[in-house]
Amino acid sequence: MVTLVIDTSAAAVIAGVVDQSGAVRVLAQEITVDARRHGELLSPSIAVALRRAGALRSEVAAVVVGTGPGPFTGLRVGLVTAAALADALAVPVYGVCSLDAIGGARQADGPILIVTDARRKEVYWAYYERGVRRLGPDVDRPEAVADRFMPDRPVVAGAGRHLYPDMFASFPQPDGDPRYPSVAGLAEAADERVRTGAPSETLVPLYLRRPDAVVPSARKSVVQ
Repeated sequence: MVTLVIDTSAAAVIAGVVDQSGAVRVLAQEITVDARRHGELLSPSIAVALRRAGALRSEVAAVVVGTGPGPFTGLRVGLVTAAALADALAVPVYGVCSLDAIGGARQADGPILIVTDARRKEVYWAYYERGVRRLGPDVDRPEAVADRFMPDRPVVAGAGRHLYPDMFASFPQPDGDPRYPSVAGLAEAADERVRTGAPSETLVPLYLRRPDAVVPSARKSVVQ
């Protein structure tokens, strides 16, 4: 059972091919960190991952895509691509909160806080206990997030830890120092749906706030 995995919620453009006939096994992946070229890089990355996995598009049984949270433009590239591919291949598509796929959030025994770049000097965050998301996803200032969880001192993972090192320096760090969603993590988050052949889903992006671009208001009349 071959699954195509996509995520464009962060600076990393992620495409992978996974075998989910047994335990989740990553056959190939293509990951490029470039926050400004999601649209240019995703389709070639998918082609490279399929070629390295020795898989044809016709062999893809499902598509899994990270739904964010993430910036409007980059996130939209992944979701539109995933929906279009699933429709063209007549296979189901499943959305996964991208934060669930960072740093073993869903596998960690103890508490873990995932923080990623939300720009505007803010972070996206989610809090997990025993692999279950208890709070979030949400967006806030890094100092507010650090203050909120300081009493529990969870492990902190994600790119936000490195963007604001002073805020999260006193929190434990996970092995491997993960910053972005992993192909395996995304596939595992949708594993039950893929295996059971659950119905295809309507993809709902987790923007968490309105895009920077807004429709201009009507011009004020200069006629008195």
